[in-house]
Parts: sequence; C-alpha cells; structure tokens
Amino acid sequence: MSEKLDRLAAEGVAVWLDDLSRERLAGGGLADLVRDQRVLGITSNPTIFAKAIRSGARYDAQIGDLARRGVRVEEAVRLLTAFDVRWACDVLRPVYEASDRVDGRVSLEVDPRVAHDTAATIAEARALWWLVDRPNLFVKIPATEPSLAAISTALGEGVSINVTLIFSLDRYDQVLRAFLDGMGKAHATGHDLASIASVASFFVSRVDTEVDSRLDKIGTPEALALRGRAAIANARLAYQRFEQATASQEWQTLAAAGMRPQRPLWASTGVKDPAYEDTRYVDDLVAPGVVSTMPEQTLRAVAEHGRIRGDTVHGTYAASQQVLDDVEAVGVSYDDVVRALEDEGIAKFTASGNELFEQLEAELHPRPPAA
Repeated sequence: MSEKLDRLAAEGVAVWLDDLSRERLAGGGLADLVRDQRVLGITSNPTIFAKAIRSGARYDAQIGDLARRGVRVEEAVRLLTAFDVRWACDVLRPVYEASDRVDGRVSLEVDPRVAHDTAATIAEARALWWLVDRPNLFVKIPATEPSLAAISTALGEGVSINVTLIFSLDRYDQVLRAFLDGMGKAHATGHDLASIASVASFFVSRVDTEVDSRLDKIGTPEALALRGRAAIANARLAYQRFEQATASQEWQTLAAAGMRPQRPLWASTGVKDPAYEDTRYVDDLVAPGVVSTMPEQTLRAVAEHGRIRGDTVHGTYAASQQVLDDVEAVGVSYDDVVRALEDEGIAKFTASGNELFEQLEAELHPRPPAA
C-alpha cells in the first residue's frame, strides 16, 4: 500500500479510478487496485467504453449473441456497458458495505445525445438503474441546464446520481439546488434518504487547458504569469460553495432525516500540459469529504511521488477568487470559458458515443460483400 495514498485517505479524500474495461475486470486488475492502491470507486464515460470495446476481444462473444438476436445498436450499447458496470459493482460491493454505503460506487453515464432533453434523460436514468440493479451504482447525468430537473427527479425516485461535466461555479450552485430539491422529494415520498447517494463531478484540468490557451494568445507578461492557476482556484471555490450549502438550514434539516452529503468529486485530474507536475490536481485539492477520481497513470504517479501535505483547500478562498479576478482582468472571460467547456464536453462524449454506435452497428449488422 502506498504511503501517499494512505495519507490522502487520512485527509478524508476517497480515491476512485477513472477507467473501466472488461479486460481490467476479467484480469483482476480492478480487484488488485482496490486491494493495493486504496481505490474505493470507479467512474466511466462514453469515451472510456468506446476505447474498451474497440480494443478488447472479450466483448466479441456477447456482441455475436446480440447480433444473432437482432438487438438494435442503442440497446446493445446499454447491455454491454451495464454488464461491465454490474461486474464492477460486485467487485466493489465489499467496499460499499465496509464504508456504510458511502464508497464502493461505480458510475454509468446516460446517453450523452439526450443531454438537452429532460424527459429522455429521466427515462435513461430509470432504465440504467433498473438494468444494472445494484445499490452501489451511480447513474451519471451531465450538468446541462435541461438536465437539472432530471437530476432532481431521479434523486427523488431513489436513484443515486453522479452529476458530471460541471465547470462553472454558478452551475455548481444549480446542481446543489437540484440535489436538495431531489432529496426533499425523496423525503416527502418516504424514501430512505441514507440509501440515496450523489457526487458532483467538478472538472479540473480542462479549465487550465482552455484558460491557458487564451492567456497564450494574449501573450502579455501579466497574462502568461496566470498560466496553470485558474483550474485549482476554480475547484477550491467550488468547495467553498459546498461548505456554504451544507451550512444551510435546509441541508441540516434533511441531514437530520438521514441525507448524506453530495460529495464534491474532482474529475479530469490527469495533467494535460507536460510542463506541470503530474500530480498537481490531486496534491493541491486535498480537503475532507471529497472524491478524487484519477486515470491509472495519475493514480500511480500520486502513489509514487505525490506531495500530500495536508489540507490544501481551506484558507485559499480569497487568493483563489483573486486568481479568477486577475484572469478576467487580462481579458479572459470566465463565463465564456465555462460555457465553451460544457459544450465541448458534451460534444466529445457524444462523438465517442457515436463512434461506439457506428462500430457496433457494423458488427451487429455487417453489410454483405459487394458482388
């Protein structure tokens, strides 16, 4: 067990893996990481599944069966991904039980093509919750404006939700509002609030990628001095919003009725710029009660040479706000950045989903050879 990962756990950070494939499951790799590297949960997305199914022969037999049954490609994708997620839920079930149902969670995302359709998102969330049929599942719903009502509805029906693709502080406030509305509905209809869980996935490194590119175009010394500072500042201020929400009377009332916190989750923690330390988005976002989800490369880097030096969030709020103010002052619009990142995030996951659908369509319904 890594001393660095032990220290992260001691600071109240839950380490999750941002990767899932049938190869990892069948080969025992996930179980090994749970045992040896303090991995307490796992996340997936359309890009991860597209890569896994494209590169792994372990899916071939099931795809062949689906083809023989004449299953449509959309349903084939649900069945293939639900199979993997159900398996991962079973691997992590001991963690789920040992943590009193807090960790041991596995995420499966709704079809990103319906991110702007509230009713379709709700229908997808219900279908995936039923299909996987494991209490430690998280259904992932992107934090687009039309999906906020879907998040509340799903939570109100007892579905545990990972709210993903959060970039802006204002949108995070809306996600927190949707969480409280959903839990209020669940309480009013008699659900066991302690059985419903949620995390809010706040994306980190992508913020620096977008802001840095704009700072580079401006090119002044003042602009270039701000490179690599916006993402961590943004995430730290998100944690401040989380603390403000938990202090509200509404939150406290629901907590007294059994509601668990919607934990902040740091996503996109892999470093995109090789000039930056490869563990910075983990080291600099240590705070009690957060989840840090990492690709395996980042996880192993943290285990080997992470600089875990205690809480690196509290006491930074004024300085973090100053960073965002300075970025705005040199000519980078925060609102434009986060809007572009949300649009890009949905577009990337949709493209990965379409790639997966096209690939499976060719395998399920191959065209006859040309005469």
